[in-house]
Parts: sequence; structure tokens; C-alpha cells
Amino acid sequence: MTTQALTTARSPQRQYSPEMAAMLKSFPPRRPEQSRKATEQSREQVMEQMLASPFVLESSASQARRKTGMTKILAWLEQYPGQTWQDRWMASGADAVGNIAWRRLATGWLQSTGWSYQDPKKDFDALGSGMLPLISGDVIRPSLSWLLTPGTVQILTAEMARSRDPQGFMALAALCREDPANSHTKDGALRRIATMMAAKGGMVSDITVGDCLELAALLPGIGGRSADTSVYFYQLLHATGVFPDAALPTVRIFNPKNQGQISVEHMIDRYDIVCRPMRDLLVDYLRERRPSLDYASLRAVAFGLGKLFWKDLENHHPGIDSLRLTPDIAAAWKQRIAMKKTRGKTANGQSVETDTPRADRGINYVAMVRAFYLDLGQWAMDDPARWGIWAAPCPIREEEMSRRKERSGRKSRMDQRTRERLPVLPVLVQTVDTERRLAAERLKAARAASPGSDFTAAGQTWHRPVTKNPAAKVWADDPETGRRRDLTLEEHRAFWSWAIVEVLRHTGIRIEELTELSHQGLVQYRLPGTGELIPLLHIAPSKTDAERLLVISPELADVLSAIISRIRDATGAVPLVVSYDSHERVWNPPMPLLFQRRAGVENRPIPFSGIRKVLTEALAHTGLTDVANRPLTFTPHDFRRLFITDAIMNGMPPHITQLVVGHRDINTTMGYKAIYPEEVINGHRAFIARRRTARPSEEYRTPTDEEWNDFLGHFERRRVALGDCGRAYGTNCAHEHSCLRCSLLRPDPGQAGRIMEIRDNLLDRITEAKREGWLGEVEGLKVSLAGARQKLAELGERDRRATTVNLGIPSFRDIAGHTVTAAENLT
Repeated sequence: MTTQALTTARSPQRQYSPEMAAMLKSFPPRRPEQSRKATEQSREQVMEQMLASPFVLESSASQARRKTGMTKILAWLEQYPGQTWQDRWMASGADAVGNIAWRRLATGWLQSTGWSYQDPKKDFDALGSGMLPLISGDVIRPSLSWLLTPGTVQILTAEMARSRDPQGFMALAALCREDPANSHTKDGALRRIATMMAAKGGMVSDITVGDCLELAALLPGIGGRSADTSVYFYQLLHATGVFPDAALPTVRIFNPKNQGQISVEHMIDRYDIVCRPMRDLLVDYLRERRPSLDYASLRAVAFGLGKLFWKDLENHHPGIDSLRLTPDIAAAWKQRIAMKKTRGKTANGQSVETDTPRADRGINYVAMVRAFYLDLGQWAMDDPARWGIWAAPCPIREEEMSRRKERSGRKSRMDQRTRERLPVLPVLVQTVDTERRLAAERLKAARAASPGSDFTAAGQTWHRPVTKNPAAKVWADDPETGRRRDLTLEEHRAFWSWAIVEVLRHTGIRIEELTELSHQGLVQYRLPGTGELIPLLHIAPSKTDAERLLVISPELADVLSAIISRIRDATGAVPLVVSYDSHERVWNPPMPLLFQRRAGVENRPIPFSGIRKVLTEALAHTGLTDVANRPLTFTPHDFRRLFITDAIMNGMPPHITQLVVGHRDINTTMGYKAIYPEEVINGHRAFIARRRTARPSEEYRTPTDEEWNDFLGHFERRRVALGDCGRAYGTNCAHEHSCLRCSLLRPDPGQAGRIMEIRDNLLDRITEAKREGWLGEVEGLKVSLAGARQKLAELGERDRRATTVNLGIPSFRDIAGHTVTAAENLT
């Protein structure tokens, strides 16, 4: 096999992402040295140094194989040009082909010169054994790509720890003993540290942040599912104090999942849009909208327009290139957007996709498309050359955007969740507090007991087994099940379950606000009048971009005090941790966050998923179920609804509650509050009681017989010639018994003839008054005439409403088919 052919086998490639390239610019890796003493020595000097301490092995057979391997490697390299052994190594092409292939190159030369064993495997073993001291002695520095090639010698870590930097690896090993991470992760991290020392030279303390960044960028390209791409090595080095204060604070920055913000071009290109002009239009549209949107909203708009709208149209209508949609195409898209693909499994275990209705009928994505059309239409008026060709009638009408039904259904569901969970909240609070105390008691007793002995906690006798690393975790055998339990992890989860439940129920804050609570957010306010100090909790801006202050109750103060006491380091300060904003895809600066935990050898903030997980585990201990007899679940946002409902029901004004929870609109706050039927009844009764207290007390005394008879007589005295008077009891006639003009008169249909006579008489009197010149009389007569005509109109309208339709009475013959006799019941 030629050198060019072997070069194609090289797997890792240096292809840096923009984010990694920027970090490498800030923290450049070490460059290869122009010269160094070890690689400039002669062959005899190298052999003399490599066969002396600390490179000598205890096994004579292994030492002999190492000597043979070094002799053959140096003889093979001497045939290549170069002033140093490093130059000859690079000229041989061995560094380009990887660990396995370079031995084939050397073995081929050995066979041609007669230096080879009869068994090629012995040459492979000897070359690998001889290469170790050459690398550890800094005679040859293979590249990172060569060292990461599958098949590289696995005992490089032990060789570096024995012959180059024993003190540095001893410090790393001591740190690993305190870390509960598994041995595979620790061994992999030490191997990566040895790899950087082999490629860059120096000791453990000489490794730089740039070296780690360069290695981290190459790890994803080594291939294979079983490949170790962990960057735990940076965590170990950072914990030992190798790096300066300006170094990157956390290893999680290297995580490829935390890719940071991507460009709008990348957002759209993920959907492989065929129509290039439409792809460019969507990119331009997102660029225009970007200044007014946060990053999470921008990604949602890109997904809605790129994936769910245009890519869906291209899948169902190949070749489409215009926004002018026909009614049938638009209607079909609206039906599809109302459904979503749900993955599931059949009885045979096969994965299937089914269409299920969206909870909101896809109204959010429909709104995005409508806004897209309307924006293009508006922008086309301002800049016709750029946007005019894309202006088209919007296929979505305004009446299709109604959310009333969706909001009503959501309100009903949320109220039901609140009514189910508010009564059982005390059970959850008591459960998490009990679990916290029991878990702390078990862990304290187990730590006091020596490994291999029994201890008693919570009235039970436990056994602490002997483990390899007792300093990292405390294990105990459950006396009931016999299973081994991690008491350290149980106490950790129990404490944070209690802390999360208590903080959420006392503050009603959002989950992202919970994760952003910091030690700096604890402030105090002195009342001007009394000088009393009021402790306050500062809530950082989140969803509404508005900060606020909450009064810390004594119960909440106890919880916050317990949290701070737990997370303080040896100096008494709250450690600074770096959190990742999953919505904006950016790393926040180091802050003394309250909800942080120890992960390995560094402190990390508790993520959203961790908060939800501990809540689920806490509820599993309560045994609570919902109306369907399923395990009851709590989300962090449920505590926000419970807080608002409980606050308003206990007398806090809604507008004050709005400010406490950070809502922009009081209607949003009232939407969070659940309404109880008994609350409505009690509120109405309280209103009646308050109204009674505001009126004279004599109105509510027991009436006398005379008063009662007078009240009953009132209904008899309401009868007049033309009908019934509707004035209230105890009131006088406001029209001096001119009933025809009064709106309170309810005319009697039997008096219609009398009213007609009055109308005719009024007409005659008006005619006479005009003839005689009694103009003042005419005005009054016209008022009475209008009243008569109005009463006649009321009678006519009443007759029309009173018209009934005779449906008849059904006979027995009509209903006999629906009748069951006693005899039929017995058969």
C-alpha cells in the first residue's frame, strides 16, 4: 500500500465551527517548537537516554522488547531526510497515515532489509512498545490526529504518568478519587491529557486552554458510536488550577449541542427549500424581523414559514413558486396545519406516525403566515422594487384567527388542574419535607459508620458496604429490599425537591426565573417611617423583560438560608457558575446562582430538565392520583397558578397580584386564577350582606298587620280603567293619573275599544282647538294622542307574541311503539 493510499485513512479533520474558531482566536493553542534538545540528539544519545531511568521497565522481557522496537524505529527513520527525528518522522509519512498504518510502513522496510521477525505480529508489538518512550521522552511528537486515530496505544497515560510528570498525574488522580464520575470517564480524561502532552510537549501544568479547545474540536470527527468524545479532561484541569483566571469557566461550552445562535440562512436551509427565490425571500424576511424578535421567537417563525408552510406546499405541490395560492391549495394547507405527526409504536414494536389534531388547531402558525402576507403587502408600498413582486392576497381571513374557543378550552383545563392540585398541595409539601429529613438522617448516619459496618437511621438498620471510592459516594444496603442505594444521590434529590417546591409555592415565579435566582438578588429595604428592614427577593427580567421585587416571608427566608448554607464553598462564598440560556442560545456570565449543584469537580446550575425530574420523583412518593386515577403530576407552572389563586382567594387585590407575579395585563392574572362554584355563591351572599348593612336597619324589620295589608292592597289599587299601573309600592303617581301618557301603564286588551274612542276624541278635540285658535291646548292634546297610539301599538304587538300553534294531544296509538308493558319486562 502506498503512502498516498494510506493517507486517505486519516479520519479526524480540522473543520472548526464559527463558535469554536472564535474561541480558538481568543485562546490560541501552543504552536510546534522550532527546536528542542531531545529530538536533535544522535541515535546513540537517544538510545542511551531512553534505556535509562525513568524509562526503564521492571519486566526484563518488556524492557528487551522496548529496546528492540526503539532500535528498529530509529533505523527506519534514519533513511528519511531531516535534521531531527521529528523531521524524519514527518518525512516518512507515518504521522499522516495513523497508528496502525505507520507500523505497516515500518514493517515493510524491515522486511526488505532483513530486520523483520518471521512473525509480523512481533514486529507490530515491538514497534508499539518502542514508540512509547520516544513519545514520552519528547523525541517524537505525533500530531493530535495521529494520537486520536483508532488503535493508538492505550498505555500512553501510564507511560506519561511514570516517566514524564508523576506529580501532575498524582494530583489528577487525587481529584478523581473525590469525583463520583465513573471510571471510564476518568480514564478517558487522563488519556486525553496524556495525548495533549504527547503532541504539545511539557508537563500537565503546561497545557493551555487553546490546547484543550483544539483537541475538543477534533473529538467529534474521530467517528464511531463508541468513540469517547467527552471533554471531561478540561474539567479536571480547570479544577486543579492549571488555567489562568481568564480561562473558560466550564467544560459545557465545548458541548456540540450548545451550538449557540445560528444565522437566518442556516435556519431556512435546514428545510431544503427547492424554490431558490422563495428561499431568498424567507431569508430577507427574517432579517427584517430579527431586530424586533428574540432569538427563540425568530426560530419559531423560521420553522413556521420554512417548514410548516412553504416546504409543506412544495411537498404536496411540486414546482410551486408563487405566494398566490388558489382557494383549494390554501384550504388543503389549513387542514394539514391543524394536524401534527405523532410517533408511536404498534403492538409488534414497529414505529409508526399518526396524524393527531393540534391543541390550538395550528392557529399560531396560521397567524405567522398571515403576518407574513400582510407584512409583504405593507412593505411593498414602501419599497416596491424589493418587495412588490411578492405581494399577494392573503389566503387567511381575519375571522379565521379567532382564539375564543381555544382560550375558553385552555382556561377550563387550567382551572381544572388548579382545582385538583390546590387541595393536595399540603400533602406534597409535607412529603418533600419528610423525605428531606429522612434522607439527610440516613446519609449522616452512614457517613459516621465505617465501611463494612451496620448503622441505624429512621428506626431501620442499614449496612454500609465496602466500595472502591468511598470518598465520592455513600452507599447502603436497603434492609427491606436488599438493594444497594446511593444515599448521597437520594439526599441530593430530596433536598432540591423540597427547595424547588417551597420556593415555587411561596413566590409563584416562572421556571426560568427560578433557575436565575442568585445570591445577589437578596436585597433589603428600610421603611422610612419605622426603620424596619424588609428582606426582598430580586427577580431578574425574563419573559416580560421587567424586573420586580418580592417580599421574603419568614418561611421563604428559611428555605433560602438552607440553600445558601448548602452551596457555599470552603471560603464561605457562593460559587460562580455559568448558565446556558436555551432560549437565546447564549452563555451567561458567571453568577452566584442559588440553584446549583456539584457535578464532578465543578459546580453547575440545575437545568429545566433537572427541576422537572425532581418534581416528578417527589410526586411519586406522595401516591396522589387525579380524577382518572392516574398519578398526579405537577409542572413548575402549576405552582404559579396555585399561588395566584390562593393569593386572590385570601384577599390580595388582583392588581397587586398582577405586580407580584409580573404580568403586563390584569386579565392575564385573572386568567390564571381558578374559579370555584362555592366561591361564586359565597361571594354573592357576602355582597348581599354588605348591601344590607349599608341600608337602614328598619327596612329589614318584621312588618305589622296594617303594613302588610296596605302592601297587599297596593296591588289592588294598581287597577285603573285602561289596565294596570306598574309603579313601585310606596310611590306616588308621577303623571297626576294621566295614565294614557304614563309608560308604567300596562293596557288591558279588553279596553282596546275604550282607547280607540279616546284616540278619536283626541283627534276631534285637536281639530276644534285649531279652529278656535287654542294653540296651547293643541300641544297637550298631541302628547295624549301619542300616548294613546303607543298603547294601541303595544296591544297589537302583544297579540302577535301571544299567537300559539295547536300541536294537538298525541293519542295512545302514536306512542304505543315506545311503551313497554309489564309482561314484556318479565320476558
